[in-house]
Amino acid sequence: MRVVSGIQPTGNLHLGNYLGAIRNWVKMQDDIAGNGENAGECLFFLADLHALSMAHDPAALRAGTLEMAAALVACGIDPDKSILFNQAQVPAHAELQWLLSGTARMGWLGRMTQFKDKSGKNREGASIALFTYPVLQAADVLLYQATHVPVGDDQKQHLELARDIAQKFNSDFCGEDDPVFTLPEPIIPPEAARIMSLRDGSAKMSKSDPSEMSRINLHDDADTIMKKVKKAKSDADALPSESAGLADRPEALNLVTIYAAITGQSADAVLREHGGAGFGAFKPALGAVLVETLAPISQRFRELKQDRESLDAILARGAAKARERGRQTLAQTYHALGLVRG
Repeated sequence: MRVVSGIQPTGNLHLGNYLGAIRNWVKMQDDIAGNGENAGECLFFLADLHALSMAHDPAALRAGTLEMAAALVACGIDPDKSILFNQAQVPAHAELQWLLSGTARMGWLGRMTQFKDKSGKNREGASIALFTYPVLQAADVLLYQATHVPVGDDQKQHLELARDIAQKFNSDFCGEDDPVFTLPEPIIPPEAARIMSLRDGSAKMSKSDPSEMSRINLHDDADTIMKKVKKAKSDADALPSESAGLADRPEALNLVTIYAAITGQSADAVLREHGGAGFGAFKPALGAVLVETLAPISQRFRELKQDRESLDAILARGAAKARERGRQTLAQTYHALGLVRG
């Protein structure tokens, strides 16, 4: 089993990112690496090449790549158990994308909903990189003969495209019994908690919100976490005894959801314990469990962020392993296409 997944290095990760994706990566890594003789492998990459599909600040991209590496390691991604790297150090990603561009079809890419969403009404002004983004995503996983790829609802279409490209390439250029590419299967992660803004229970927690009080960042220290939780928007009513009582109370629902997600309980279990309490009592309890979980992550993150040498070494080691894992696939692709290499 080989799992491949990537994340854009936008920096400034928050609680929603941790509970929504990164915690699942860590569990997957530990489950796969600890599977004895049947142990598989996880490759997690920082998708810095994908960042070129939209307008970006080069200095911010460099800083965000290192910050994201620090955050992932602080959250539990272990470079000794997983392969952690950034795309730009593995040129085979871009190389394979071009080799697959002869197989991908304009019609397939034109149906990608993410391109439609991101390009908006100005599709003629969108970059070619945004249009061909899914082909690079296909290369990201096919290069390593990924058997499984974690996907949320917004990425299912892109994995289906990767499978279509792999299938067509194998059919067009390979013998029936000697395909180049493995067709990756989706891993549907456990349903992630939907973490909303601490200032508006109807809006997702986001790093783009101008208010720092709207989110809990992974670099926040214990005092900051507690302060943000205590100032989080709530309402005047006591907590109900079951989750049905949270209907039409978005801020209350959000705080209970965060407590449930961070402690691994259901919302109903949380309310059995705290039902009837007001937010004057519940918020300190929520802050305490958040500090217990996040404070060690925050401390490790700040330490790593200041240690550029260690971060560079982690990414360089991971990239060397990734280049080795992808070498044979790339060579087979060139050969199948009839291209002569020295």
